Formats: sequence, C-alpha cells, structure tokens
Amino acid sequence: MNHKDLFDLTGKVALVTGASRGIGESVARTLAAYGAHVIVSSRKIEGCEAVASSIREHGGKAEAFACHIGEMDQIDNAWEYIESTHGKLDILVNNAATNPHFGPIETTDVSAFQKTVDVNIRGYFFMCSKAAQLMKKSGGGSIINVASVNGVSPGHFQGIYSITKASVISMTKAFAKELGQQNVRVNALLPGLTDTKFASALTTNDAIKKQALMHIPMNRMAEPDEMAGTVLYLASGASSYTTGTCINVDGGYLTM
Repeated sequence: MNHKDLFDLTGKVALVTGASRGIGESVARTLAAYGAHVIVSSRKIEGCEAVASSIREHGGKAEAFACHIGEMDQIDNAWEYIESTHGKLDILVNNAATNPHFGPIETTDVSAFQKTVDVNIRGYFFMCSKAAQLMKKSGGGSIINVASVNGVSPGHFQGIYSITKASVISMTKAFAKELGQQNVRVNALLPGLTDTKFASALTTNDAIKKQALMHIPMNRMAEPDEMAGTVLYLASGASSYTTGTCINVDGGYLTM
C-alpha cells in the first residue's frame, strides 16, 4: 500500500449518527474530506440536510437521512434504505447518544433510565448488529463506537449515562472478538470533556467546568474537531490490524 493512501476513503460509504452537530458533524466532514460518501444521520432531517449540503458545497459527497436510534423501526428503515440504495456500508460511526438525567444517581427516574438505555445500549447494539450483517456480505468494514471516558471512570451526576457508556466499551470488544475473521473491525473512541451542546451541563457552569479542568492534564476542553482524526484512523486502512481497542482522546484525564 502507498503510505500516502493510508487514510484515503474514496469509494467508501459511511454512516455517521448524531451527525447534525458536535463530534458527529466534525467526523462526517472529515470522512467526506478524505473521500467517503457520508450518510449524515440524526433524529431531525433539517439538521442532517444542513450538514450534508455544506459538505457537498465544499466538494464532498453526502446525503441526509433521519434516524432516531432509540426507535427500532427507524433502525430497521435505515438499514433497508442503505442496502437498497448503496448495497453496502464500509464505515459505521455510532455517535448518537442521550443523557437526560444530570443529577444524583439515586434520583434517576424510570423514564430517564429507559431512554438512556434504549439509545446508548440497545440502539448501539442493533446498529452494530445490522452493520455487521451488511459488512460481512460485502467483504468487511469498520465500526467505530463513540463511548466516553465516563465508561471507565463514572462522571459525577452522570450515573446512568456512565453505566451505558461502560456497556458500549464491553459491546465493542464483544463484537470485535466475534467479527474479526469476517474482516469487520470494531473499535471505540472515548472522548473526554468536549465543547459541545451535548456537554453543556458541564461546559456552561463555571464552577463545574473549573472542577473538571483540574482533572485534565492539558487543562482545557477539547474541540469537536479534535475527535475526528482518531475516527479517521479507525475508519481507514491505517488501522487495518486494529480491532477491539478503545482509544482515549481526553487530554490525559484517565491518567490522573
């Protein structure tokens, strides 16, 4: 392989969930910049189309597709569409997630618990499962699950979210172990504190933010674009012998 082509994604089809903003948007733009045809997905089609249109305006290949991964019928519809339209999927970035409860773990109500589990565990699991089935048919592919450092060290007042992200880490390893011989690689990105709307409960409260930065050796939050390079590596031929791994992109947080 020409080493200059290690990150070339020309001809690849990629699905990025939660791609209308934040980390997902940055990942979608990066994969498109390296040649992939990107299916930009999230719950609302308007946000997806805004990102997809911008990618196309900058010379990339992208389309919008609405899918709420907390709803099984929408997951089924998404995969039926992908297989009938593209016939394959080379890259899945499982990024969509939810965190409706920010507060003491013992006050988590059933509704918040169920919503978090439905999206962050059930949704990720069946997106991986559907991707694996399609990728096996077409010779392989790469699945990247966006977990969190909270899956390793639970976040304060983020109990059920942290529990589901720990599940994503275990899920990543389980899928990787069973799919390795089918040339389907499964890895995880573990972001640290990142300046996104999703993390606004942490980033917009000065006291909480100051406390959080004390535990980050680099003493700052990440920008969403700082997550995209790791996903590009895991999606591309540069990581052809990498599966079942979880990469921390956290400014050193987990070293503390």
